[in-house]
Amino acid sequence: MQTQRPLSQGDYDHAVTMRIERHELANGLDVCLLPNRSIPVVAVSLWYRVGSADEAPGRTGLAHLFEHLMFEGSLNVGKLEHFTLIQAAGGRANAATGMDRTFYYERLPAHQLELALWLEAERLAHLLDGLDQANLDNQRDVVRNERRFRIDNAPYGDAEELLQSLLYPAAHPYAHDIIGSMEDLAGATLEDVHRFFEAYYSPSNAVLAIVGDIDAPSAFGMVERHFGGLPHGGVSPPRVLPADAPARTGPVSFRVERRVSLPRVSISYPIPPLGSPLWEVSEVIADLLGRGRASRLYTTLVLAGRAQEVSAWTYPLLEDPARLTMDVTARVAGNIEDLATAVVEELARLGDTGPSDAELDRVRVLRRTEHAAQMERTQEMADRIGMYASLLGAPERVNEELARYEAMGRSEVRDFVSTFLIPDRRVQLTYVPDTRVR
Repeated sequence: MQTQRPLSQGDYDHAVTMRIERHELANGLDVCLLPNRSIPVVAVSLWYRVGSADEAPGRTGLAHLFEHLMFEGSLNVGKLEHFTLIQAAGGRANAATGMDRTFYYERLPAHQLELALWLEAERLAHLLDGLDQANLDNQRDVVRNERRFRIDNAPYGDAEELLQSLLYPAAHPYAHDIIGSMEDLAGATLEDVHRFFEAYYSPSNAVLAIVGDIDAPSAFGMVERHFGGLPHGGVSPPRVLPADAPARTGPVSFRVERRVSLPRVSISYPIPPLGSPLWEVSEVIADLLGRGRASRLYTTLVLAGRAQEVSAWTYPLLEDPARLTMDVTARVAGNIEDLATAVVEELARLGDTGPSDAELDRVRVLRRTEHAAQMERTQEMADRIGMYASLLGAPERVNEELARYEAMGRSEVRDFVSTFLIPDRRVQLTYVPDTRVR
């Protein structure tokens, strides 16, 4: 059996640097182009700097609702025709909403690039011309049913919503769930929708990333042709952040009874946001704790027969704070607090001694393998470039990811845990089976 040698910097130096061309139209549209002639495919990723954190009180759910409304047709495109045209050309399209962004994407044969650009520009220019009360009512019902399926009637479905309410003050932009409340969705008017679109859907509030088998000058010419004549748009309203909350004097704990078969505990901590020099440290810690069968929580809880499953993950957010969360589902009904204590003790050990060199090497291998696989996918490249350009103003950051993880040492991990993952910052959400339900 061959012995694996430790990784060195040289293992990472040969990573391909993506040479991204960046342009800006006169109306403010930020355009990122990356030719990649490996396969005859092109990916388009259009990011708008708007998410659930930009919604006004009483108007939650509008950002996600727009993810649906944007496929309802516009002046020159019929209802759901966006999907039909892309699929007929051999491609696929979809969208996703987060707290800080909403993005729309298409992946299709390279010679069909102009179709995707025309469709995106058409609905940016003329969505409101095709939006009526019937379309709004239809998609509002779709979103409310989505909420029933994903949150209200799913096991542990409201965990994210509850954690947000425990971590953030009520007035904070991150305090409510992306999908919104039933009451706010029901109350959304056509006037609300028009105002939201006019405030956030404009070239000056967007990033367009194009990756694939393209000639960059030709592709940019298409972008200018379809987007260049659109108006700049106004300045989007600033987010209203609450004044600094009083420092906590101890952990926050909340226990709920639900129709679940097994107890589960979620432990979450506020951490520095995406773009912070410490962001990559938080991701490494999540990998050390809960990613893969060699992670600490899997070893101590799942392999020991105490837990059914474990996970640890970060939520990248622009405003301070973001979040690091660990979820542990018990193997059998019993004292879930024992599992919560085991998680906290594992964190304490990590803060005391830091990770071993072997643990850090494992995480580096995971990250490198994942990055290599993602960068082989044209759509993933476009989405990653669009994300960094939109959220951080730095599309070239995609070339720096591996170096950031490679530079991580034991002291950085230990210091992060001792500073941010401490008892006074802990939020704990515990699910137990509702004994009244038969």
